[in-house]
This record gives sequence, structure tokens and C-alpha cells, in this order.
Amino acid sequence: MTASAVVTGLGIAAPNGLGAEDYWAATRSGKSGIGRVTRFDPTPYPATLAGEVPGFVAEDVLPSRLLPQTDRMTRMALVATDWALADAGVEPEKMSEFDMGVITASSSGGFEFGQGELQKLWSKGSQYVSAYQSFAWFYAVNSGQISIRNGMKGPSGVVVSDQAGGLDALAQARRQIRKGTSLIVSGSIDASICPWGWVAQLAGGRLSTRDEPGRAYLPFDADAAGHVPGEGGAILVVEDADAARKRGAKVYGTLAGYGATFDPKPGSGREPGLRKAIEIALADAGVAPQDVDVVFADAAAVPELDRVEAEALNAVFGRGQVVVTAPKTMTGRLYSGAAPLDVAAALLAIDEGLIPPTVNVAPDAAYGLDLVVNQPRPAEVRTALVLARGEGGFNSALVVRAAD
Repeated sequence: MTASAVVTGLGIAAPNGLGAEDYWAATRSGKSGIGRVTRFDPTPYPATLAGEVPGFVAEDVLPSRLLPQTDRMTRMALVATDWALADAGVEPEKMSEFDMGVITASSSGGFEFGQGELQKLWSKGSQYVSAYQSFAWFYAVNSGQISIRNGMKGPSGVVVSDQAGGLDALAQARRQIRKGTSLIVSGSIDASICPWGWVAQLAGGRLSTRDEPGRAYLPFDADAAGHVPGEGGAILVVEDADAARKRGAKVYGTLAGYGATFDPKPGSGREPGLRKAIEIALADAGVAPQDVDVVFADAAAVPELDRVEAEALNAVFGRGQVVVTAPKTMTGRLYSGAAPLDVAAALLAIDEGLIPPTVNVAPDAAYGLDLVVNQPRPAEVRTALVLARGEGGFNSALVVRAAD
């Protein structure tokens, strides 16, 4: 019998809440964390808004020796891991070190660290290539630092597939649970709100340049004109279901099904891959479309990408036949951290029986979606589908179900 992978702990650092309790209280009530960038002066740039995590002071919660070798992203990831393990009731020092692993995702993260390295190297007249090597190395820092801090010597890795990476990391955690590892720390915290990261994101042409927080990020709205970036995400403790039950752990839900595809070459005339990813995930979970109670949308806020997502949902579920929400309108798109945060929100929605809203959006009827807007919607939630797409053609879908 294949082992089931369940989620027993949540560690959240989001622009609208630090910790799972604060995040959910803000999200269920529609509180946004999007505002003008404060981590640097955004005045010279066309985009000036972001979802920044407020009130996080690493010096208050981490040993001073860790600070010089980490940046904001890794510090938040370490603290979120501490919260997730505490939430799960896991004491790593009491477990076999080879029976615990860490699989996370990274996308835009590392820019701040790399920028600092570039500045140091520039002042010393060193080779640029050294800075880029530092940036590439930094992709693995999150996973490595979490492993070292908690004595975890089991399966380890970092998935890089832009915003889809967070779901891909959770899927890899599920695979390792099925192979016999008892516990995997997974998910992602991502951040690149610094000048170098900002310029790189602007080059992609998908950032909203509006300066009013309530009108900047509007997926599935006729006024959609790009997304607002953000920082943060969620770290989840994923465990073998039998092991979790034996120790009496609270189970938020099961990672029941997963699918991933890659879009065809532009201009090929072939259908985008998102619909297929959804169908694969549902089949893997053994659920029919009518079993899905809510979809947490990718919500690109780029009209063409919104159209593709709406068409995929309508093709699988029927036009307007599944409830859709996009709570990331309160945080911005957190790159690889966005989808794990949506998974956490889906699990909290299952726990409370409440679907969080999509804020500020007036849904365009042309998309044909039953979008939850402005106010949360009470509902029995047993099965949720979380979608994520990465720039360049990545599509991922994850089904989470209530625990038996």
C-alpha cells in the first residue's frame, strides 16, 4: 500500500500576517498587505508597490552567527520552519536524523544576497563571474540551512521552476514520503525586494505600474494590468500518515494528487498545458471534477494568461461550475512562496469551512468564473485544487483533501 503524505505543521511569513494564526485571521477577513515599497526607495522605478512582510526582525529570533551568511529570505525560512515544526509537535533532536529531509523551492530568491556580493566584489575589483556563482549557490542555501539547523540528513533538494516551484517541491516531498522517509520539511519562502531583483522583475514586463494598492493587482478583472510582487510564503511539515497518527499529531490534510506540464512552443498552435496538469492531478488523487470544492487560482493578472486559466477551469469543471478564489491578491505574487501559501490557505479553509476572498476585483463576466470576492464564503471544503504557473511555461496543480 502506498504511504499517504499528510501536512501536520504550518509556518507562514506573509505580507498580511506573521504566523499561521495571524495570516489566516487577515486572509479570511480580506486584509491586504500590499503597499509602497519600504526596503529601498522605489521612486526611480515604474513599479512602486509590493507585498512586504511587516514586523520581521531576524535579530530577535535567530543566533547572531547566522546573520552574516544569510539574507532576509533565508532568515524568514528558518523562522517559518521553527514555527512549522512547533505546530506539528515535532522535536527534530528526538528523531532519527536520516529519517527527516528538506525539499524547498526557490525562484527570485538570492537577488539580495547576490547584490551584496556584487557590491563587495565591485569594491575589490574582482571578477563578475564570482558574483554569479554566489547567486547560483544561494539557491541551495535555504534547504541547506534548514537541514543544518535541525539536524536533518535525509533527502534534500531545491526545485527551481519559478512560481510553480512551490507545488513541485511539495510533490517531491510526497514522493520521498512514499519512498519511506517519515518527515519532509517543504514549501518555500521567497523574496527579492531589492534594486537588483526589482530591475530583473521589471524586465519581464508583467509588473503592475499602478500606484494605488487597491487597483494594482486585479486578476480576472477587465482592468487587469500585471501583478504586484511580494515576499514570504509557507513552510509545511509533510509526514507519513501512519507515523503522524501514531504520535497523535493533528493532521491538516492530505497531499492527494499532483500534475505538472510544460506549455508548447509559442506559435505552435497547440493548447497550453494547464488543463492537462489539472486533469493529471485529479486523476492522481482519484477525484472527479465535481468533487472539487474550491480552486485556488494562479491569478496572473495578465489578460491573456487569465484567459488561459479561465478556459482551462471551464473546460475541466464546466463554465462557472467550480468556486474559485485568489487570496494572493492580498499578498502579491510571492514567486515560489506563493503556491505553498495557497496550499496552507486551502488547508485552513478545510479546517474552518470558509473560503477566503479575492479582494479588490470586479470579475469580468467574460471569464465565466464563480470567483469569491470581497467577503469570505462559508462552505464545507473537503477537496481543494491549487494551481501555479511559472514564467517560461511551467504548470503545476496539487489536490489537497481533508484528513479521514
